[in-house]
Amino acid sequence: MRMLMFVTLPTEPFNSFVRDGSAGPRIGKILETIKPEAAYFTEMAGQRGGTLVVDVKDASAIPALAEPWYLTFEADVEFRIAMTPEDLARSNLGALGKTWG
Repeated sequence: MRMLMFVTLPTEPFNSFVRDGSAGPRIGKILETIKPEAAYFTEMAGQRGGTLVVDVKDASAIPALAEPWYLTFEADVEFRIAMTPEDLARSNLGALGKTWG
């Protein structure tokens, strides 16, 4: 299942990693390990953050995606299910509307 993974990186320890030059290599190691479909880094609620697109085949895979961020950066991590337009088309919204509308 495709999911959006939102990572919020707190000021510390991230500032210390930027100063000692290890922030980039640490992020690189995590990305090499979890292999997201896509990764975008941006500001999130005034803090450094990123949005990653990941494939979660089973709920038991979530810790392997989240723990590297928690343990390396003390980050906050959130997951949201993501649908493509094709996924949405297969959802049969018309039938749901008739049942629940």
